[in-house]
Amino acid sequence: MKIFGLEKLSMVDYEGHLCCTVFTAGCNFRCPYCHNSDLVEGKNLHEITEEEFFDFINKRKGLLDAVCVSGGEPSLQPDLIDFIKRIKSLGYLVKLDSNGTNPKVIKELVRQNLLDYIAMDIKNSRESYRKTAHGYFDLAKIKESVEFLKQGKIPYEFRTTLVKGHHTEKEIKEIALWLQGADKIYLQCFVDSGSCITEGLERIEKEEAENFKEILSKTIKEVYLRGY
Repeated sequence: MKIFGLEKLSMVDYEGHLCCTVFTAGCNFRCPYCHNSDLVEGKNLHEITEEEFFDFINKRKGLLDAVCVSGGEPSLQPDLIDFIKRIKSLGYLVKLDSNGTNPKVIKELVRQNLLDYIAMDIKNSRESYRKTAHGYFDLAKIKESVEFLKQGKIPYEFRTTLVKGHHTEKEIKEIALWLQGADKIYLQCFVDSGSCITEGLERIEKEEAENFKEILSKTIKEVYLRGY
């Protein structure tokens, strides 16, 4: 595993759990608002070995109850499944953050009962996906991941970071149609971390986000604002 970041304690990355978050390097997206641009672009990185990571979580047994595997895009790592198996063998819950471009890996992790929760990013409506998710990907695979998660084989959430110029009422209505029947989606407030891939982006204000929430609530069971 290529590990280039470790948040040793988080109370927000896996709701209801004390977890650490491990960040893998590399991503097939170049989303303009990405706040982990160093991980995406491979800059200013200090690698953490697997042994360092497992030494840390071994010492945190009884203090932490979960590990969030994030990125970058973790499913690009060829040894992700074995890595998560090792985490699970220590008794930890595992949450995966993913952009959904590798449904084969997601399905295999679920089949082997290696995940307890997954958060999948929905970058935009199907029609506007490439407007937001720059990079190399197959939209059909993202759709496949969406349909798989909607089957409810594992607890999950979808999440969309709202950015002015990328998300309008039109896109939100299209997302509502696409995700119809889904369990849960979070609309996340964009925060300019100062290290985004694209400069000068603006957040969508709470009043407009509340309107988006109302639209999505017509087709999705649970809709929440995060960070507002």
